[in-house]
Amino acid sequence: MVNFVGCGERRVRGFSIISFMLFWSASTCGFFTGVALADGMLPETTVVVLYEEEGEATINIKNTDAGPALLHSVVENVPEDPQLLLIVTPPITRVEAGDTQLVRFISTQGEPLKTQRLKRVSFEGIPQARTAGGATIGITLRQNLPLILHPKGLPRHSTPWELLKWKRTGQGLTAHNDSAYVVRLAPEVRLLPQGAPATLPRAYLLPGEALTAEVDGPLDGVAEVEIQPATVYGFSVENYRAPILTDEG
Repeated sequence: MVNFVGCGERRVRGFSIISFMLFWSASTCGFFTGVALADGMLPETTVVVLYEEEGEATINIKNTDAGPALLHSVVENVPEDPQLLLIVTPPITRVEAGDTQLVRFISTQGEPLKTQRLKRVSFEGIPQARTAGGATIGITLRQNLPLILHPKGLPRHSTPWELLKWKRTGQGLTAHNDSAYVVRLAPEVRLLPQGAPATLPRAYLLPGEALTAEVDGPLDGVAEVEIQPATVYGFSVENYRAPILTDEG
């Protein structure tokens, strides 16, 4: 019997305990990639990219647990883009210990994409319940990855953060993404030359978006912003500096 409570919780004799949830790559909840040393479902990559001309994307998920488990795969919308654009198959399947399961993401959009789109995908391993002192314990471990849909004909860009425009208006600082690419970066940025911190509200900018940073202190004399970007596949790269434009320029 599998005792699945859902969404990162485990229960022991009716007591609910928030369990460990491991998030990979930049996300609504986290940023950089981590290496998991725990049992569970292990994706082969940290980001899924679906190219429109191919119509689908695939990823291998390995069950690193000591026993069989159910693999539950789900496509999740980011709050800013609720449109359903793809389906996952199989949504749930049994994976034996040490085996690998191929998961497919199939595009369902009716009209051609104009820009990159961002979704989330989660892979949750639901193992057989374990017995400890007569109590049934069910533990789930969820991997949550970004999925980027890439339009047909749009050139692949390895450094889309270079396309951001940082603008200062009075004592406000805004990052503008006028490009067709999803830009992922750490929310914490640094203002130069003073080195003062500023924080964006989240770790990604969708095409056409502008995000206003929360700034500690005045912006007088600030000339550049230093960011920590992430590549398409979620790995961190060297910090990048960009000029800050004023409302006069």
